[in-house]
Amino acid sequence: MSKRVVITGLGVAAPNGVGIPAFTQSIKNGISGIRHDAQLQELQFSCQIAGQPQISEELKLEYFTELELRGFNSTGILYGVIAGIEAWKNAGLPIENNENPDWDSGTIFGSGTSGIDKFRESIYKIDELQVRKLGSTVVAQTMNSGVSAYLGGKLGLGNQVTTNSSACATGTEAILMAYDRIQSGQAKRILAGSTGDSGPYIWAGFDALRVCSSKYNDSPEQGSRPMSASAAGFVPGSGAGALVIEDLESALERGATIYAEILGGNVNSGGQRGNGSMTAPNSIAVQKCITTALHNAQISANEIDAINGHLTATTKDSLEIENWTKALGRSGNDFPYINSLKSMTGHCLSAAGSIESIAAILQLHEGFIFGNINCNDLHPEITAHIDPSKVPLKTMNTQPNTIAKASFGFGDVNACIIFKKFQK
Repeated sequence: MSKRVVITGLGVAAPNGVGIPAFTQSIKNGISGIRHDAQLQELQFSCQIAGQPQISEELKLEYFTELELRGFNSTGILYGVIAGIEAWKNAGLPIENNENPDWDSGTIFGSGTSGIDKFRESIYKIDELQVRKLGSTVVAQTMNSGVSAYLGGKLGLGNQVTTNSSACATGTEAILMAYDRIQSGQAKRILAGSTGDSGPYIWAGFDALRVCSSKYNDSPEQGSRPMSASAAGFVPGSGAGALVIEDLESALERGATIYAEILGGNVNSGGQRGNGSMTAPNSIAVQKCITTALHNAQISANEIDAINGHLTATTKDSLEIENWTKALGRSGNDFPYINSLKSMTGHCLSAAGSIESIAAILQLHEGFIFGNINCNDLHPEITAHIDPSKVPLKTMNTQPNTIAKASFGFGDVNACIIFKKFQK
C-alpha cells in the first residue's frame, strides 16, 4: 500500500524575507522584495531592478564556519543551505555529528546554475596562469549538485542526495520527486527544494531576450506585475525554498507539526511541439499536466479552492489563465482564487517553484489567501475568462482546503502539485 506523504518542515531565503516568520509576514502584508540593483545599472542592463535575499555576514556564520566561508562565492549554495537547515530544524529534526549517515533521510535539491560568480573568478585565474591558486572548493561550489552535496554533508544524509534541473519548473519537480521516493517506501524523509544564484551573469540572458521589465527602474516595488494590463516583463529574482517531505507514519511517530499533505501531481513536457517552443509553453501539455495532476491526486477540479500560478508578468499570463479554465472546466465566477507570488519576489527562476510552494502551504496551514500586489489594472484578456473577484488584491482571511501549484519552464517543461490541509 502506498504511503501518505506530508510536509513537516519549511525553510526559505526569499527576496522579501529570509526565514519563515519574516516571509509569512511579508506575503500576508503584500511586502515586496524587489529593489534597485546598482550593479545592473552599472552594467547597462535594460532591467535594473531585481529580487535578492538580504543576507548579513552574521547570518552566514550561523550556517557556515569561517573556514568554509574563505573563498566561498556561490550565492545559490548559500541560500540553499540557509533554507535547507531552517526546514530541517523547523521539522524538529536533530543535526547530529554521528559516525554513521542517516540512511532514512536524503535530499533532492534543485538548481539552475551553481556558483556562477565562482566560475567567473576561476576563469580569470586560469587565464592568468594561476591554476594552483584556485583553492580546494571550486569544484564543490560550481558543480550543479553543489547545493545537495553541502546539505548532505551538514545533515549527514545517507539516502539519495541529488540535484534536479528543469528551468523554472525545478522546485516543483523536486518536491514531486521527493513525494515519489517517499510514497514508494524508499526513504522516510527527503529535504526537497531548489535554489537560484543571484547576479548579472544569471540574469543577463533574460535581459538580452527582452523578457524583463525595464519600465519600472525608478519604482522597483511596482516592477513585478503578474496579470496586470501594465505588466512589462518579469523581474529577475533569486533565493531558495526547502521542505521536509515525510511519510505520515514517521511524522506521527515523531509528533511533528504537519503543515500540509501532498496528494499527488504531475510532471510533463510539451516536447516543443504545437504552440510550444524553447521559451513558450505548449498549451495542450500544460492542460494535460494539470488534469493528470488532479487524476493522480484523486480529486475533482471542483475541490480546488485556490491556485498558486506560475504567472510571470509576461504576455503569457492570460494564456496560462485560459489553460487553467480549460483544464479545470471552471471559469467566470466558478474559477478558484488565483495568486502569483512573483508580484512580491520577482521570478526566482530555478528557486521559484519551491519558494512559491512554501507560500501555498503557509496559506493552507494558517488559513489565508495572499493578495496580488500591482494588479489593480487586471488584464482584459484575463477578465474575459475569469471574474475579477477571483484575483484578490489584498490578503483574504479564508480557510482554503486544497491548493494547486504549477510551474512552467524554458524547454517546454511543466510541473503541477496538489497540496491539501492535513486531516488525519
